[in-house]
Amino acid sequence: MSANVLGIYRRLERKPFGAWLFSRLICFKAPYFGSIGPRMVRLEPGRGEATIRHRRSVTNHLGTVHAIALCNLAEFVGGLTTDVSIPRSMRWIPKGMTVEYLKKAVGTMHAVATPAFEPRESTDGYELPMEVVVSNPQGEPVFRARISMWVSPRPAR
Repeated sequence: MSANVLGIYRRLERKPFGAWLFSRLICFKAPYFGSIGPRMVRLEPGRGEATIRHRRSVTNHLGTVHAIALCNLAEFVGGLTTDVSIPRSMRWIPKGMTVEYLKKAVGTMHAVATPAFEPRESTDGYELPMEVVVSNPQGEPVFRARISMWVSPRPAR
């Protein structure tokens, strides 16, 4: 992504259809996320929130939201939260993800991402775990992910 992501979000969030437009811009930059139709609903350093609607294209054979759609939602919100949380001198890339399926996922899913600790500037790379909890419309956690983000200094230009 870019250090500009938070600025773009803040400019669009209060406009009609701003959250939709921001989410579409991200899906244009990273097209695979478009397959789940995510909607960013909150983005600030240290916290991000996004949703996906339960619709046919994300439904599995059991009639619930597909496990991989939940993983994609976690990576979407976790990546954007990482991007706006780390110092501008740093960059990130996902390194791995551990997930737990806690309950059948039915209805609109709401994901909240938070870093395990406050990101810092560093001359060396370090692992930043992003915690993502996805809840159903009743507020019950249905899925949990821990995404290992590798944070390292941006190369000098």
